[in-house]
Amino acid sequence: MTAVDPIYQSKVTFYVLSCWILAAFGGLMFGYDIGISGGVTGMDDFLIKFFPAIHERKLHAKENNYCKYDDQLLQLFTSSLYLAALVSSFGASKACTVLGRKPTILMASTLFMVGAALSAAAENKLMLILGRIFFGIGVGFGNEAVPVFLTEIAPIQHRGAVNILFQLFVTIGILIAGLVNYGTANMHPNGWRASLGIAAIPALVLFFGSMIITETPTSLIERGNDLAGKEALRTIRGVDNVDAEYDQIKEACEQAKLVKKPFKKLMKRSSMPPLIIAIAMQVFQQFTGINAIMFYAPVLFQTCGFKTNASLLSTVITGLVNVGSTFVSIYAVDKVGRRKLLLQACVQMFIAQMAIGVILAVHLKATGTLDKNLAAIVVVLVCLFVMSFAWSWGPLGWLIPSETFPVETRTAGFAFAVSSNMLFTFLIAQAFLSMLCHMRAYIFFFFSAWIFVMGLFVVFLLPETKGIPIDAMVDRVWKQHPVWKKFFSDSEPKSIEMEA
Repeated sequence: MTAVDPIYQSKVTFYVLSCWILAAFGGLMFGYDIGISGGVTGMDDFLIKFFPAIHERKLHAKENNYCKYDDQLLQLFTSSLYLAALVSSFGASKACTVLGRKPTILMASTLFMVGAALSAAAENKLMLILGRIFFGIGVGFGNEAVPVFLTEIAPIQHRGAVNILFQLFVTIGILIAGLVNYGTANMHPNGWRASLGIAAIPALVLFFGSMIITETPTSLIERGNDLAGKEALRTIRGVDNVDAEYDQIKEACEQAKLVKKPFKKLMKRSSMPPLIIAIAMQVFQQFTGINAIMFYAPVLFQTCGFKTNASLLSTVITGLVNVGSTFVSIYAVDKVGRRKLLLQACVQMFIAQMAIGVILAVHLKATGTLDKNLAAIVVVLVCLFVMSFAWSWGPLGWLIPSETFPVETRTAGFAFAVSSNMLFTFLIAQAFLSMLCHMRAYIFFFFSAWIFVMGLFVVFLLPETKGIPIDAMVDRVWKQHPVWKKFFSDSEPKSIEMEA
């Protein structure tokens, strides 16, 4: 903190801390759904009711280890949510801009609660899939609004840590889902209903939380409420002197008002650097293989020879690792920076995925199970993989896109990031069990290759954004980068700003 940076003056008050935590429950909703799906699809009662043919295949001792869960409709149960979230994220972007971040978060929680009610009460596949779609629309709205909200209300020196609260709550949601599935696995015949219905609880917290949290100063000023914006800024900073930061936000919003079609501006050459980075971060996040492991961890561990309850317990263990490791990111991201965390994780994830692939390729045949010692090693390797993901590509995949767009294209650009995440989550969720069936253990080599590419991407294309004000990214980051500075010219910004 220096005299020339009065923008850094802030105090962490009880109210602003409450705003961070309550908004982060949007991440808990998302995480709970990621974690609950794989456990539910492994429950016999659920399979008997909706997918009896798969249940019959599962009972056959000689059934192929890699193929017994390969069913497109079963995969659609998990992946339909992400298709709905993909489409809804663009509507959420418009809602964020026109209505504000706070009402969009309220809408997310309401839609998610509808999804929970439909899913828990489902009597047929149509009702089940419809519930997933409402879950998906809620996720689309929440994942669009919450990271942007957290980035905009965070003081610059804590922006990384505050934004990562979203991912921390995602990991907590995954852990809670694992515990819930472990508890409901023996609640016959409606344990699966309890698992899906409990999703309404984090949504309910977010619903009431959205009435308590403030609107972001940027959103208020962007929509012409200057006085309310300045007052909101004083509230979240805990100090009276916010003139320098207010002037910076006001100037950025004035420039933003000149852009009538933000999605059109995103297609301009000068908007390509943050857009390419945002989409690439989300695509790479999925091609680490993380959601494939988290969605289907119970199934994966059953394939390795664990019984149903033991596999759910193994999922809880990985969930604890996930939560604990995210705290590493909260501590380190504003100290060591984004790039170092990402590069270290690439090395650790690559080694873990390759080792899992080798063990399964050599020792897990189409029938039979792994030796207990080898199965334990697979669990340890999965934990090492999850650990490195949780302090790097998991949280930073959301942080970096939320902090690198200028205000005029922030919600539109982040909508592309969210939709890219959901598209590739959908593709991985829909394809993983089929890929596991056909590629067998080599699927882990597939993800390892992507992790190697990700490391090269960070080295050559990803700039460091630690400590840079979000409204100064163009001048201090993109125009200074040896690759991305070629996308700017001295005359381009003003001509683009004036376009309708």
